[in-house]
Amino acid sequence: MYGIFMECWVALKLYGGNGALLLMFIASAIYLVCVEESLKKKIMLGILPLIFLVGFLCPVTKIVYVAVFDDGKDTYYRLLWLVPMYMVIGYGACKLIFSLKRSMYQRIAIVSAIAIIAVSGSLVYASEHVKLAENLYHIPQKVIDICDVISPDDGEPRVRAAFPSELVHFVRQYDTDILMPYGREMVVSQWDYYNPVYEVMEKPEVINAEALLGATRETKCKYIILSTERKIDTDLESMGLNLIDSLHGYNIYEDPQYDF
Repeated sequence: MYGIFMECWVALKLYGGNGALLLMFIASAIYLVCVEESLKKKIMLGILPLIFLVGFLCPVTKIVYVAVFDDGKDTYYRLLWLVPMYMVIGYGACKLIFSLKRSMYQRIAIVSAIAIIAVSGSLVYASEHVKLAENLYHIPQKVIDICDVISPDDGEPRVRAAFPSELVHFVRQYDTDILMPYGREMVVSQWDYYNPVYEVMEKPEVINAEALLGATRETKCKYIILSTERKIDTDLESMGLNLIDSLHGYNIYEDPQYDF
């Protein structure tokens, strides 16, 4: 039980980031339990969030969750999404500020709240994962250009294409007429799923062209998109595929030998 409790505790700490947000949430919930006059608000924003937090840390809760859901060990942390953390903090802060009698104290409280948020947080725009939008879709332009080449015309059946793992996140966001043999589930390593196309396309340092073609044909892929920097033991054109375009450092191959 202790080991399961520690797993829950680690998940909570990771969810809370640097800990400041979690502390503000707990302090706000306790404050609302003590001072809130409305019973409904006290229960919804004070008592229930604290009970839920305690329940999340309870080993029995995780045991039951894992038993019910197949992927429970990897998704247990998502229960924390049900906690109205920002609502509790925001309402608690406003409750405290407006409870102060003098406007001067209110100003001090507001400035203090802003300072706490600024110091405890971080500038999200400074993150390496945040980039300037290249288009209205807010996805890489290379994905749009590649999808436009292989996308079926109106009225035509949808096509299936094998994309490199760095592009699969964005394809379905742009064009639902393009199917893929694998998607985001293969990119998240801890899920540890198996897919034959991913195995031969992503894992080896040098792609086995024959194995790749066998896997893509079995999964009915009409197109194969490969980075020009990706090593492959045999030129796909020599195996009957057509190189229909090269865009943004990616080659787009069409397989004419499968009856799509």
